[in-house]
Amino acid sequence: MNGYCCFGCSPQNPLGTQMRFYEEGVGDEYADIISVWQPSQQHQSWINTLHGGIQATLLDEVCGWVVFKKLRTSGVTAKMELRYKNAVSTVNGPLVLKARLKSNNHHVALVEGEICDTEGKLLTQCECTYFSFSEDKAREMGYVEAALGNEDISIEEAIKRAIEYKPLRLGAL
Repeated sequence: MNGYCCFGCSPQNPLGTQMRFYEEGVGDEYADIISVWQPSQQHQSWINTLHGGIQATLLDEVCGWVVFKKLRTSGVTAKMELRYKNAVSTVNGPLVLKARLKSNNHHVALVEGEICDTEGKLLTQCECTYFSFSEDKAREMGYVEAALGNEDISIEEAIKRAIEYKPLRLGAL
């Protein structure tokens, strides 16, 4: 799509997180959207610790994809509440992000999300409120159906793919 350079999900944005998304329980309105993402040292705040703002970005993106895929529209984040439960390492392997639709009433969707390590330990959780657009407004703004495909994969397979995936990175400046 012309002009598509999303910080969260565009594979062509060399400064972005280049997240990829999968669906657990394909076709189930309340099934999770997942992303497995490998942090690097460029994403840290304190030594070997993922920056809280990056965590918020990752969660906002995975929760937004719930709106795209489950509600088949686009929208904007109205509110996001985060709870940082444990330090998030930038060196202990990939992170598993999950988000699910909690409710949807009159173009206001409530989505909950979480960041866990590959062992399932809860690191960060959030609750996001989204204003979703009408079908006409979404199309006018360039919305196209979320490109997840119909692949129902396991967390283990998503982790394997994240480890193998080599996102674009900038060279030394």
